[in-house]
Amino acid sequence: MSVIYVDNNATTQVAPEVIEEMLPYFNEFYGNPSSMHSFGGQVGRKLIQARADVAALIGAAPEEIIFTSCGTESDSTAIRAAIESYPDKKHIITSRVEHPAVKNLFEYLSKNGYRVTFVPVDRQGRLDLDYLYKNLSDDTAIVSIMWANNESGVIFPVEEISRTVREHGVVFHTDAVQAIGKIPIDLKNIGIDMLSLSGHKFHGPKGIGALYVRKGTKFFPFLIGGHQESGRRGGTENVASIIGLGKVSQLAAAHLKKDITRVKELRDKLENELLKRVPSALINGDSKNRLPNTSSIAFEYVEGESILLMMDEFGICASSGSACTSGSLEPSHVLRAMGVPFTAAHGSIRFSLSIYNTTEEIDFIIEKLPPIIERLREMSPFWKEQKSTS
Repeated sequence: MSVIYVDNNATTQVAPEVIEEMLPYFNEFYGNPSSMHSFGGQVGRKLIQARADVAALIGAAPEEIIFTSCGTESDSTAIRAAIESYPDKKHIITSRVEHPAVKNLFEYLSKNGYRVTFVPVDRQGRLDLDYLYKNLSDDTAIVSIMWANNESGVIFPVEEISRTVREHGVVFHTDAVQAIGKIPIDLKNIGIDMLSLSGHKFHGPKGIGALYVRKGTKFFPFLIGGHQESGRRGGTENVASIIGLGKVSQLAAAHLKKDITRVKELRDKLENELLKRVPSALINGDSKNRLPNTSSIAFEYVEGESILLMMDEFGICASSGSACTSGSLEPSHVLRAMGVPFTAAHGSIRFSLSIYNTTEEIDFIIEKLPPIIERLREMSPFWKEQKSTS
């Protein structure tokens, strides 16, 4: 059975061009880029090119890029660097809908001497900017707000936020893991101090990420060891994956505008047809300000896990807005923060598309999913109760 993969916010297929670029660095060019000999030196030059390619994708300078193992390491490095740079400041700010890479670290810090402000969102997943700004103070060490939400796809106004935060002399970090390769980003004239990205979210390999650190930003390394990354991140470089990240950055920069248009057309077709064919279905998130590939649809009165299992029988891979915790199902922290009703949050499915999805695949989902929802609702006491009272 062929797979129809619409779970690209979880991870993506590695682009064939990226694999081809990486392969020689596993066996043919295996030298250590830090070595003095020419065999290692040729690898070192390839890393220089990769750093330049990643920088070009986001409008940065090559020396502002630090290679890491993943988005989570980039997030932790940025946040810990800020609090170490300003040890007397004990207040930090983030949103209620951050990825666990940021959310869980802030919760940990809240138990270890830091006062945390979690900025709320509205029903459409939009950030309460007034709440954020009024909580800025001389005691704030860092504000960390994601560029785009991994579940709803809602894009936050990080450019505006960065300007205001900078006016208060506070470090601003953004987790841009879901935004890179999906929307244009140019940091040249934006007051962002640090930005995290991850290769496997836009057709690069797993196990490689990067952290942008703006020139002049105070910085303390998270991994202390050798001289790698100009002393900012110790450890022998993950050569093949860094080269892969450079290549996928080239591809994204060259094809971003065309890819955005095509993927958004597929996303919109999927949404419009499902909303037309399935009653009591609604979009989670700001429909006007979302990532072009992401659609979180709530199918009321059914369980998301049941939908996923039945779609899986047809080879359709998506994800749910619920998480299995200690044997009981509860909606994700993102949907709870958005105030999505209980009957909708439990039946929320996230479809996240990529450049490799086709019109035929979208048509297949549109054909198979409505009967699945109808079948599950026939077994749902909530749906029966709703019908009897309507």
